[in-house]
Amino acid sequence: MIMKKIANLLLVSVIAGAVTLSGYKLFFEQQSFIFSDSPTVPVTTASFMNTSAKGAGINEVDFTSAAETTVNAVVHVKNVAINSGPKSLMEFLYGYETEAKPQLRGAGSGVIISSDGYIVTNNHVIEGASQLQVTLNNNTTYDAELIGSDPNSDIALIKIEADHKLPYLTFGDSDNTKIGEWVLAVGNPFNLTSTVTAGIVSAKARSLGGTNQSFLQTDAAVNPGNSGGALVNTNGELIGINTAITSQTGSYVGYSFAVPSNIAKKVIDDIVEYGNVQKGILGITPIPINSSLAAEKGIKNIEGVYIDIIEEDSGAYDAGLESGDIIKKIDEIKTLNFPDLTGYLATKRPGDEVKLTIERKGETMEIPVTLKERQTIVLPIMDLEVKNLNDKDRKEFRTKKGVKIVGVSERFEGYGLEGKILLSIGDKEINDINDAKVLFGRITRYGNTSITMLNKKGERERIILQ
Repeated sequence: MIMKKIANLLLVSVIAGAVTLSGYKLFFEQQSFIFSDSPTVPVTTASFMNTSAKGAGINEVDFTSAAETTVNAVVHVKNVAINSGPKSLMEFLYGYETEAKPQLRGAGSGVIISSDGYIVTNNHVIEGASQLQVTLNNNTTYDAELIGSDPNSDIALIKIEADHKLPYLTFGDSDNTKIGEWVLAVGNPFNLTSTVTAGIVSAKARSLGGTNQSFLQTDAAVNPGNSGGALVNTNGELIGINTAITSQTGSYVGYSFAVPSNIAKKVIDDIVEYGNVQKGILGITPIPINSSLAAEKGIKNIEGVYIDIIEEDSGAYDAGLESGDIIKKIDEIKTLNFPDLTGYLATKRPGDEVKLTIERKGETMEIPVTLKERQTIVLPIMDLEVKNLNDKDRKEFRTKKGVKIVGVSERFEGYGLEGKILLSIGDKEINDINDAKVLFGRITRYGNTSITMLNKKGERERIILQ
């Protein structure tokens, strides 16, 4: 039995020796004096504008109109938590009760997307908040309500109640954004009011930290406090939500990353309409195409997504996709790598049909695929996404009980949990996702809670939550 011990789950970090794309820092201004456990409408949001950004030579670019529009629609978001630390000596000895004082946990930015006060920001900006406060560019402050959030895309929706219509930004089409296009990053770095910086789009469909999420990369200067701020084109259209930077110091060193607006808008629309994010699942496990795989499989062109495994009962399975197929396009959008594919799929829902252009044994063919809904739940405390076992899982792991981990939160990425089977919590067996949800829901603190898992070698592993 392999023993593993996770010490402080809220402070897990991966430290790289050099600035790389796998070592990035979320630029949420974290205060060091307080910790907060992670917690987690009809409404019409801003309309979707399917307009291409205007091309302009360097001498023709005018940022003033876009900047003037954007600064008044970008807000300062304060995450306030109630300090639930140990009682004072007087409280302990004499039972005196003192009122718990709210303390600032951190601060970030947000973007107003409707005149009635709906605001998009990053999930990591609002995570763990007891109270949320929003300050407009004119220094007016409001209490905010959390409408919903999605840790996977790092997008959250909050709302303020104002007695007048608010300025807001219109969504642009991030798929039409071009590499080399001029952009503005607007946020509240270092607790300043709305600040504007300029740069160009350096890359699209960029993945970070070993994840397959798709980001826009830009060289516009962003710093702590910019999380949740706006990335706009020269038309003043919102094309991204600033989310991460590459840095060893926590400050800007050359590149920043934004959630594309098409993904952010889809997440927000799902939260408003369904209360959660509707994920259209293709149902494949890919392998990156490199020179070794190309030589082994006789692949002439390394561009594309190589399918290794097809999930049973998935859209890919029903459509007749096969292991060894290479996805070249999805709905006429080139898939040079997996983030290209996942970035597009993140804008789709279960039941949507996509057209895949694939290469199979040297032949090119088009296959329509209807995306399905993966029957999963996200477990509290550890934020693990799990699903019930199918026949293939039971045979492979030689077990009839348990649930399979199909997704992990960022803080658990380095522990190799994805793909393993959760068998029990303490002495309570897990039969299905309903058992897992109930048992994880009873965990109120990490101390002395053990979780038993099964890996593909048939070995049992145990995690001790502390």
